[in-house]
Amino acid sequence: MSAGSMTEIWVYLSAQPLVWLTLTLAAYLIAVTLHRKAGGHPAANPVLISVAILVALLLATDTPYQRYFDGAQFVHFLLGPATVALAVPLHGQLKRLVAMGGPILVALVVGSLVAGLSAYTIGALLGASAPTLASLAPKSVTTPIAMGIAERLGGLASLTAVFVILTGIFGAIFADGLLRRLGVKDEASIGFALGLASHGIGTARAFQLSEQTGAFAALAMGLNGLLTALTLPWLLPLLAPLLKP
Repeated sequence: MSAGSMTEIWVYLSAQPLVWLTLTLAAYLIAVTLHRKAGGHPAANPVLISVAILVALLLATDTPYQRYFDGAQFVHFLLGPATVALAVPLHGQLKRLVAMGGPILVALVVGSLVAGLSAYTIGALLGASAPTLASLAPKSVTTPIAMGIAERLGGLASLTAVFVILTGIFGAIFADGLLRRLGVKDEASIGFALGLASHGIGTARAFQLSEQTGAFAALAMGLNGLLTALTLPWLLPLLAPLLKP
């Protein structure tokens, strides 16, 4: 078969919705396999590997992102049910959750404020533009909420999505190891920190550690998304004038 025929076949197949859905699932299966072969090492993060594979495919085939998303959007649709399903393991930790209500509330408020305001402040001090700062501030919130916050603040939703993914991958790779080196060994504490700072990708990593760690990560991810959506839009306008040269 000639190269021209192969190109024509690919052009036809790439326009079919199921092709990119299949390739997305195949990329993740490859990533999970590599993660297991690496002994579960956090650096072999399945999300990072999957993204790398798919980006390479899109670049190699010169496929626009919108065409890819049109085919793989069923996975995007499943984010909603998957997020709701996180309540199941959390219910199993209800007694401990109630007992830790005070520390959880303090950690949530402090962590949420530090995550958003520190990113905004550092970016402002380095001379980032207003749209970039607005896109950067909600980086520790799960993607759909972060994109909505960024748009409300005048940021770029697409840029926010990049910041969110990078933050999640970084946290999933380094956070639990760093916390243990700092002497934090409690599974609930590690999970809550992962979910608060690294949203869904950090939560996925937390579930790899234990069900309890994952449950508290899911709780932190949801609460941080809610608190950030409520506070960041009115906090940043108060902070912005203080950081102007």
